[in-house]
Amino acid sequence: MKKHLHISASFDEPDFVQNLVERLAYRRYELGYSKQQIPRGLKALETSSTEAYVSGTLAIDFSDGQAPINMPFITGFLFTCIKGKTDPYQLIWSCSMN
Repeated sequence: MKKHLHISASFDEPDFVQNLVERLAYRRYELGYSKQQIPRGLKALETSSTEAYVSGTLAIDFSDGQAPINMPFITGFLFTCIKGKTDPYQLIWSCSMN
């Protein structure tokens, strides 16, 4: 018989983490977009990545009625932000470093 697991993770203070990462991604210099022609309909974006440690809870729920497991974690994540020419950096992607 197959047993199903439902695994989820949640960050402690996700709004704080997003704000922190977007501030860490900010560069104090403008790379600019050179004189490269951008095809019509496309938009040039700058990217910036940073690593930050975050904490949260990993939850494992079993389908067979066993008690769920809630395990706290602290781990490094790689966050990537994008920025348009006049826009602020915005968090778009993250990946656990473990």
